[in-house]
Amino acid sequence: MSQWEIRMSNSKGLPYFFNTQTKQSAWDAPPELTEEQIKQLPGTEYLNATKAGARAGQVRASHLLVKHRDSRRPSSWKEDKITRTKEEAIEILQGYQAQINGSPEKFAELATVHSDCSSHSNGGDLGWFGHGQMQKPFEDAAYGLEVGKISDVISSDSGMHLVLRTG
Repeated sequence: MSQWEIRMSNSKGLPYFFNTQTKQSAWDAPPELTEEQIKQLPGTEYLNATKAGARAGQVRASHLLVKHRDSRRPSSWKEDKITRTKEEAIEILQGYQAQINGSPEKFAELATVHSDCSSHSNGGDLGWFGHGQMQKPFEDAAYGLEVGKISDVISSDSGMHLVLRTG
């Protein structure tokens, strides 16, 4: 009997492997387990759910956030105190939008360097989320896009965003 089981991360909405004896957790399958053994683990349905597109009703998106002085928290990993205006944030994003030109790769590259969100370290990827988990304007934009499409500039309490739907 394996010490491993598959659980679902509440914060990321992704499955992970958990060792019930050592309490170790890992995103990747333990190397000692074969594909057949993994299929027999408790919680294997979580793996199947994400392969089919995560849980029903969820979407996956990335974003490039530019905060302004009226954002609900006008600071970021890049700047302790953000002083730009909302209009300046929009202009900055429009410049990024022109550089991105519909390219998800360029979107991730710019999000990594310029986004005011901690998701910058993942190319702006926010993972899977469902209704009610994001601010309404952001949620509406993400759900309104086709996979692979990028929104126009949108405004939320966090700041100004470009949103890329990835799943």
